[in-house]
Amino acid sequence: MSVAVAVPLGWGRVDDPFAEAMRTGRGPLWLRREDTGERVPLHVERWCGEPDGADASLLARALRRGVPTLDIGCGPGRLVTALQRCGLPALGVDVTHAAVVRTVGLGGSALCRSVFDRLPGEGRWGTALLADGNLGIGGDPLALLTRAAELLAPGGQLLVEVEPAEVDERLTVRLESPSALPGPAFPWARLGLAATRHAAAAAGLRPTESWHADGRTFLTLMR
Repeated sequence: MSVAVAVPLGWGRVDDPFAEAMRTGRGPLWLRREDTGERVPLHVERWCGEPDGADASLLARALRRGVPTLDIGCGPGRLVTALQRCGLPALGVDVTHAAVVRTVGLGGSALCRSVFDRLPGEGRWGTALLADGNLGIGGDPLALLTRAAELLAPGGQLLVEVEPAEVDERLTVRLESPSALPGPAFPWARLGLAATRHAAAAAGLRPTESWHADGRTFLTLMR
C-alpha cells in the first residue's frame, strides 16, 4: 500500500507511521476515518512477508503475459521482487523512501516517486499492478485509473485489487500506530467491483475478468 500526494502529504516523513512500519516490517498500523472515527487495520506483516495464495493469483496473470510490469505503490516490494525472481522485468514505485529501501534490499527494482510524476517507460508498460488498497491513492480513483491507462501500452492490462464489498467511498483518513506520531489527514477512496468498473470505463479501460482469492477481490482492466 502507498499513497501519492496528489498525491497525499506526509507518508515520506522520517517519523511517519507508514515509514516506521516499512522499516520494522511490523504493525500494528491503522487508517483512522475522519468522518466516523473508525480505525481500519492495515496488513503490514502480510505486505512485508512472502507472497500468499491471493498474491500468487495476481502474479500468475502478470507472468502469463510475460511483459514488463509496473507495481504502483509497491510498498515493501514483495510483488515486484517475486516477478523479478521469475525473470520478468518489473519496477516498483512508491512515495515512501523506507518502502523503496526495503524493496531494493530484497533485490527488487524500485523508485521513490509518485505515480503522478514522470516515470520510465510511460505508455509502454504491458502490465501494471494496483494491489493492497492502492486504488485509493489520492482519493480520486478516476484520476488514478486515467493515469494508469497513460502508463500502459495499447492492449496493456491493469490488475487491480478492489474492496470485497460493493462500496464507493471518498474519505479523509490518518495513519496511526503505537510507536509514531499520527500522520496528517489525507484523501483516500474505497471501491468495490461495480464502482471500479464504472470508473474504469470513464478512464478508457475495459474490464475483462474478476476473481476472488482468500477473501480478496481482483479485477483485470485492459487499455
